[in-house]
Amino acid sequence: MRICTYQGLVVSLFTRNEHCPPHVHVGSGRWEARYRFSFWHNGVALWDVIPLAHAPSAALLEKLRQVIEEPVHVRRARQCWWLSRHTVCLDNQQWDARAEEIVSPNQYRVAAMDILWARYDPWHDRTLLQLVGQRGPLEIEL
Repeated sequence: MRICTYQGLVVSLFTRNEHCPPHVHVGSGRWEARYRFSFWHNGVALWDVIPLAHAPSAALLEKLRQVIEEPVHVRRARQCWWLSRHTVCLDNQQWDARAEEIVSPNQYRVAAMDILWARYDPWHDRTLLQLVGQRGPLEIEL
């Protein structure tokens, strides 16, 4: 699914045989970069470039990251991921309420609570986390 374009490069989300973490692909015939995005914050990060020997300039990779991070584009990426994968990739994770962030269970934190389930609401661009011991889900407005 097409997310956006920049200088003729198409940023896409693949819908077949994809895996966590949530990410998009962009590239030319010589290289491909993957960028991770999240369902609990609005940041986007470069994941990798293959092959590294043919990677574009750091400036282009950063500009692509900025373009993908624009609210309209990251929201479209989330919507496409959720509608095609039906996961936000937060299984077996925890929510640290003090730091307001997702943490792995192997990073012990006193305030962290297990996530029972996580869902994305593509119409309102929010994530719902049902935490152990909580009556209702935590809503994260994105």
